[in-house]
Amino acid sequence: MREFMNITKALADENRVRALLALRKGELCVCQLTELFGLAASTVSKHLSILYQAGLVESRKDGRWMYYRLPCKEAPATVRRAIDWVAQSVNGAPRVAEDAARLKKILAMDPVELCKRQCGK
Repeated sequence: MREFMNITKALADENRVRALLALRKGELCVCQLTELFGLAASTVSKHLSILYQAGLVESRKDGRWMYYRLPCKEAPATVRRAIDWVAQSVNGAPRVAEDAARLKKILAMDPVELCKRQCGK
């Protein structure tokens, strides 16, 4: 029951759902997600932390940068079903299409330069 409650709480925010959908394209740096959502890096990191605690994303650190991805195939069935349900439920929503178009442009950018620009360095 606890796992279910953590997942439903994590999915109760539009930005966290959008992050899950963006991660279907593969691993993303916090800087890329910050650019996509137009939110402060700290806000994006908090959303990702909640998704991580629910088991909906995995993370790795590379130097100063944090990267997130959807869980591997060995993730609990509840997690895999929740991610599939989210993707199916919002398929075709205008916001999802807008995010996909913006993400395509963001992925064409150099992530190191993007992160440096956001940090003001």
